[in-house]
Amino acid sequence: MLNSLSIQNYALIDHLKVTFTNGFTIITGETGAGKSILLGGLGLVLGNRADLGSLRDETTKCIIEASFDIEKYALKSFFEENDLDYDTKTIIRREILPSGKSRAFINDSPVTLDILSQLGERLIDIHSQHQTLQLADNDFQFKVIDALASNKQDLLIYGDQLLAFQKIEKGLKKLLAFQQNATKEYEYNSHLLKELEAAPLKEGIIEELEEQYEQLSNVETIVEQLSKGHQLLNDDQVGIIAAMTELKLASNKLAAYGTQFANLNERILSAFLELDDISSEFDVLQEKTEANPLLLEEVNGKLQLLYNLQKKHNATDIKELIAIREHISENVSATENVALDIKKATQELAKKEQELASIASKISEKRIKIIPELQKQLTDSLSQLGMPSATFKIEILPSKSFNDNGKDELVFLFAANKGSNYGDLKKVASGGELSRIMLTIKAILARYEQLPTMMFDEIDTGVSGEISNKMGDIMQAMSTTMQVFSITHLPQVAAKGANHFKVFKEEEGMITNTKMKQLTTDERVIELAEMLGGKNITDSALAHAKQLLS
Repeated sequence: MLNSLSIQNYALIDHLKVTFTNGFTIITGETGAGKSILLGGLGLVLGNRADLGSLRDETTKCIIEASFDIEKYALKSFFEENDLDYDTKTIIRREILPSGKSRAFINDSPVTLDILSQLGERLIDIHSQHQTLQLADNDFQFKVIDALASNKQDLLIYGDQLLAFQKIEKGLKKLLAFQQNATKEYEYNSHLLKELEAAPLKEGIIEELEEQYEQLSNVETIVEQLSKGHQLLNDDQVGIIAAMTELKLASNKLAAYGTQFANLNERILSAFLELDDISSEFDVLQEKTEANPLLLEEVNGKLQLLYNLQKKHNATDIKELIAIREHISENVSATENVALDIKKATQELAKKEQELASIASKISEKRIKIIPELQKQLTDSLSQLGMPSATFKIEILPSKSFNDNGKDELVFLFAANKGSNYGDLKKVASGGELSRIMLTIKAILARYEQLPTMMFDEIDTGVSGEISNKMGDIMQAMSTTMQVFSITHLPQVAAKGANHFKVFKEEEGMITNTKMKQLTTDERVIELAEMLGGKNITDSALAHAKQLLS
């Protein structure tokens, strides 16, 4: 419920703070006194868009703050989902800065306008005349039927099942689209993969093959130089090995004459052994090196294949070519496996569709069962509100597809008079009739679910006498289980409130201020008398006002 409302620097309001209680609260005031300003300010803390032009003093920020008791509203999960501090006494604050920027806070935590709006919808339902068009909205009509049918829990289960169904369905569509496109490319990709798999793809392969190609292409030169090297090392007369043998004998004799000669001898011996090993390597290489035209052709073929693949796939190196091969391999495998995946997804979808259809059928049955009761409650209530011949034609028909709230289509038609044709509410009902229908539906809803604070903004416009009295009775009855506000011009309605506030304008010098105060019993009598007979209050108007209050 709304505990308090504070407004600063908004339109004609300089500073206003009021405290409310539970039950039925009346708000009255002359036309133009500022009731719409009050609603506008309240709308800002509920998430409405801000307007810089609404600042009373354009150099000072506007602050609107509302305190709510939310203990009965089951909003703990909402606060957790949006990372907000939960408190049964929740405070919402909205600030409009002179720069035009707007800020919103829930329990001092900054929030977006979207989050504020979502919370606002759960706290106060402001019903103005234009909202009667909501009656013609199928979602709202289903909400009424489902409240009577106790479908809340089933609809939550249905919602979870529908999300799962849609997820599987979306995945299946993607698989089918992939299959359609991939099938066209499958043969081409398979050909590319075979080419890449046939190639000797490994990192460093090109460098190895190029080295091998250079050796095979220059066999004669290599053999000639190896032979020359072997001759230089092993010639009996002038060979390096023969000379090193003589040097080794000389240094060996010197080794006995001191450490420095011994060290020199070791170095010469090491060099001799290295040269001897090099000589052996020359022998081995010379024996192994021979012309091999077939191998040269094979190496050249591999190199050309790799060069061509790099060019064909626009790859800068073998590593990139390997990555391309893996990617194409994945596509080919996916195409080969997609039929199996499609079959599996189709089976899952069919199973989920059965589960979804089952819960949808349960919801539908409960809706159909409750329709006679809803029609009776509507016609009985409207009869008391001066519409004795009003009737409804409500039908639940099977839908071809799963909707957000089940698998039903809803026909919700209305006829105000006997013999009249049934039609859509917004087409065949007048403004006054729509207001009475909406009040009736809200009253019915209040019996079946916990509604937020209800604020009726002149819902009784266009009615008078006994009908307005009955409308007041309905709102008063609703207030026994919830907080109800009624902004009204009718004394019959105003007299039924447990609390009565008056909105009025007051001139202070050259400035006009909109104010609001709670009326005492005596002040209520005067206010009702003025509503009955105008500013010139007569004794009969006073007597009538007292009678209404009693």
